[in-house]
Amino acid sequence: MEYEAPDDLLYTSDHEWLRRDADSQDEVTIGITEFAQEQLGDVVYLELPAEGTELTAGAPFGEIESAKTVAELFAPVSGELIGVNGELEDRPELVNESPFDEGWIVRVRVSDAAELDNLLDADAYRALIPED
Repeated sequence: MEYEAPDDLLYTSDHEWLRRDADSQDEVTIGITEFAQEQLGDVVYLELPAEGTELTAGAPFGEIESAKTVAELFAPVSGELIGVNGELEDRPELVNESPFDEGWIVRVRVSDAAELDNLLDADAYRALIPED
């Protein structure tokens, strides 16, 4: 199976994606990739921090629970959590149904833009995804 990895996103080796906000240089939206949600199976719950929480690049910031397992979510960049996708509280399955759009997880105001240089572009990320 070939997994989607949109060219306009940045990625981590932990299978999170990051989209830069078109209107703000320091605000980003974060979610998990199609590959990650497929590996997890049906997402049933997300435990996320409150707005205002400071995230550290590479450190866990929440958990995602599926029918199969519980996994940690890792911050791709450091910064202040400025938004949580409230739709996921009642409809966690959006992570499965629309991982790159409606299933986004958090929004962050990046504190160190240089950390974006540590992320993977779509081609580098695709090379990491194991083939079936």
